[in-house]
Amino acid sequence: MKMKPALLLTILAAAMAAAPATAQQSQRITAGKANEYGLVYSLPLTAVDITLRAQITETTPGEFANYARRYLAVTDAVTEPARTLDLTGADITIHGVPDPDNRWLAQFKNGSNPFITLTPEGIPLAINAEGTMPAAVTAATTLTLTGGLDDDALAEARRSATTQEMAQSSGTSKRADLASQRIFELREMRNDLLSGQAENMPADGEALRVALDAINRQEQALTSMFAGTTRTYETTMTGTFIPDSTSIDGGLRVIGRLSLTDGFVAPGDLSGSPVTVELQLVEEGILPVDERGQTKTFPRGGVAYRIPGRALVIVRYADREVARATVDIAQYGAVFGLDPKLFTDRREPSKAIFDPATGALLQLAPANSAQ
Repeated sequence: MKMKPALLLTILAAAMAAAPATAQQSQRITAGKANEYGLVYSLPLTAVDITLRAQITETTPGEFANYARRYLAVTDAVTEPARTLDLTGADITIHGVPDPDNRWLAQFKNGSNPFITLTPEGIPLAINAEGTMPAAVTAATTLTLTGGLDDDALAEARRSATTQEMAQSSGTSKRADLASQRIFELREMRNDLLSGQAENMPADGEALRVALDAINRQEQALTSMFAGTTRTYETTMTGTFIPDSTSIDGGLRVIGRLSLTDGFVAPGDLSGSPVTVELQLVEEGILPVDERGQTKTFPRGGVAYRIPGRALVIVRYADREVARATVDIAQYGAVFGLDPKLFTDRREPSKAIFDPATGALLQLAPANSAQ
């Protein structure tokens, strides 16, 4: 039954004192005298998580861009700085948050000792079983370099490759000529190592790998002074929203924006182009019926659970569809209950497993069953 506020606070305080929970752990509460054989919990609302992935590409001209064709025969050197980005994908997942309007008390007979396993927020995982905690949702924005050396690595490689004559030369054309000569020297050194003809061969395979890696980084650093640099970044952002009646059938929501200068920005930041989410109702959850087609009644003191509905989630960016998925949504369904006697039968008590993201009943089986 839904709880009156005073009774809820009394029982909930006793339950929390008996079994405190941490942010990372589930909590287990047993029905007993302390809580008047009542188990308190909240049914979930389903929150939709949209993890957006974008790729940012930056190109920067090198110091010797005007000499790239003359000294290295490079015909496609970067001559102007540029930055491009695109939304490359989206992952659609769900998780549960407590519904403040759906706090319940499951009442069991005196002398019984069923227990409930809850998330730290008080959402049921299982009755007479441990249940499984859902994975945490990460909502942080990340930016990861996936192509090219970063600034520090590039600068270090250039320092290692620069000869004394290159450092002392003041003319750009002369320094470009010396840099190109050094590039060809590095290539010759690599070929000698790979063919086993170097005068001082590394002692073993690991030493050879280290030497080749150093040569490759120096060559890359010097070549970038002619051809320019191209860096590719992968950036992600997770946005979360809780659907309601205004979210479905035509209601669009901006989950984030993509800015050419700043990557992902907040939905209200108009410097970026919007990433929108649309929900289309696929199926409403309905109450079960008996063999005569009559809607079943909620059991007295029953264990409430959700019969979720389903919705199609579509993510769009720049007039194109990026991702879609059909997910269960608690608030588009109905609430029903299990007879509390199922969990206190002396000979064969039952266990129930729930989905904390939707409140749905996943399994009802004998408590001692393996599954």
